[in-house]
Amino acid sequence: MHIARTCGKRFLEQRSRIPDFFLNRLYSAFGSVCSNNVLPQTRLERIIRREVNGKNGNSDYNKWKLPSGYKTDICIYNTIIKYKVPLVLRNKSFVTWYMCGPTVYDSAHLGHACCYVKFDVIRRILEQFFGINVVMAMSVTDVDDKIINRANERKEDITNVSRHFEAEFWNDMKLLNVTPPNATLRVTKHIDEIISFVSKLIDVGMAYTAVDGSVYFNTGSYSNYGKFVSVSPEEAGGYDESSHNKRIIDENIKYKRSPMDFALWKSSPDTNEPGWQSPWGRGRPGWHIECSAMASKLFGSRVDLHSGGVDLIFPHHENEEAQSCAHHGVSQWVNYWIHTGHLHLKGQEKMSKSLKNTLSIREFLSDYTANQFRMFCLLSHYRSGVAYTKETMENAVATMNKIESFLAEASAYVLGKKEPVYLDELELEKNVSHFEDKMQSSFADDFNTPTVVSALMELISYCNKILNPSSKLSKANLSLEKNSTIPIAAVAILIIRTLEKLGIDLRYDLRSSYHEPAHGKGHSIHWKQLMDVSISFRNEVRGITLDELNKRPKNDPGNDYLKKILAVCDAYRKSLAAEGVTVKDHEKSSTWTVAKVDGKIKN
Repeated sequence: MHIARTCGKRFLEQRSRIPDFFLNRLYSAFGSVCSNNVLPQTRLERIIRREVNGKNGNSDYNKWKLPSGYKTDICIYNTIIKYKVPLVLRNKSFVTWYMCGPTVYDSAHLGHACCYVKFDVIRRILEQFFGINVVMAMSVTDVDDKIINRANERKEDITNVSRHFEAEFWNDMKLLNVTPPNATLRVTKHIDEIISFVSKLIDVGMAYTAVDGSVYFNTGSYSNYGKFVSVSPEEAGGYDESSHNKRIIDENIKYKRSPMDFALWKSSPDTNEPGWQSPWGRGRPGWHIECSAMASKLFGSRVDLHSGGVDLIFPHHENEEAQSCAHHGVSQWVNYWIHTGHLHLKGQEKMSKSLKNTLSIREFLSDYTANQFRMFCLLSHYRSGVAYTKETMENAVATMNKIESFLAEASAYVLGKKEPVYLDELELEKNVSHFEDKMQSSFADDFNTPTVVSALMELISYCNKILNPSSKLSKANLSLEKNSTIPIAAVAILIIRTLEKLGIDLRYDLRSSYHEPAHGKGHSIHWKQLMDVSISFRNEVRGITLDELNKRPKNDPGNDYLKKILAVCDAYRKSLAAEGVTVKDHEKSSTWTVAKVDGKIKN
């Protein structure tokens, strides 16, 4: 019933013209046909088909079919029919996921990072919150016109260029705490599979060889072309397949039977460029064929999930789906397509190398941490475009600071460094349960992370009021719990584990925990341990001084000297604050957290 409610409500929110009786039938369909976690197509499929087609006056549903298999508690947005639909998997214990990876001709930028971090969050949600094992494969395009051009510019071998930027990409992903794919599929390692894939398309009459030795997919012979978007031949002629840019005219259009046809195999007679022998002559793969061939080798004729940026919907994913369905003789190759919105600069369309407005991942991490960027990604829905501005990053930093500050306060309280507080344990448990329910239902609703973060911050605000009660708080109606540290510790553990499941590691910051020594000599310095020692020494000096000051009469002449020591301790605290470390004093002890200074995190 959870799927039906979630999907039905979102149908209403997004398509108000769908009447209540449809939702009632949707609930009934799930209640009567979903047994033993197996979801047949029959009744539910008929209901969705009738309502989508009838209310929209078109046949969008015919472009996508609800797969048979095992139901989950998740509703996911369907890019083809533009509705949220139930996520149904072919296998009970795992999901197959193919992700379009990088074309390794340059350094990855923050737009790429946003895409891969958001997909990493979805992967973690599936695994950590719904117990679904993810089998993920990612492509690496290591032969492409852009790579050839970059190699020529650098006067280097194309293999050296591609390997250099691929290694850099994986290192960037590691810095961002992105889980590696289970399989990395390089194009140059799958040439035989690509040639075989193209040959079959020719054999079944879905592709043809042009006079220049290139091979093109014949869109005219494939009746289901246009699942994602309807494009006219005139519009299709404006897409250049080598540049991936619709604003550049396709120079190879003269070889095509129709402007909508696209290259499967590109003739490459020039021996100075990379190429492989094929039945059609020397050449190399087209842009779209590589993903279909490599994913099919691993997953076969059906893939559960396929993801990429929203800019890949057309022509890349449109062409992938068409050629794969034609090759396998199926009407639906991918069951669910997932697309992330663009990261863009203020007032601009998107962050793109072609627009020369990019910020590299390394440049970004010189100012912020991986945890802060992941929070930036969590604060927007994966399908939404998001602006990278000073304000949006400050919001992410402030959110992380509030979380870390609460955890430091909770730690100090549990360790006895703060005075006991009056705690209504039942009310706290009620707030925790509300958060957990909200989190699970929001993740089930198309991986809605902003709602989860909002619920998390509400829980933290409630707990902060407990740990730091105002003077107006009436204690008459509350009882002092003897084990009040246990509920606070439990909330802190819940928050830490939740964030860790989403890829935020509060115990180890990938950028700032270690300081590497100059010239690679000596041992690495563990920055956190160094701070712990420093703050501990300040605590000892401050504690001894306070004890001595409290023993003496107020007019004791030695008090001035003791106050000078306390002033030095306070000056040290302020100097750390200027460098981005916030020290909070609690009676005779102190805690510390990393904070922002002028929009940056200091080392």
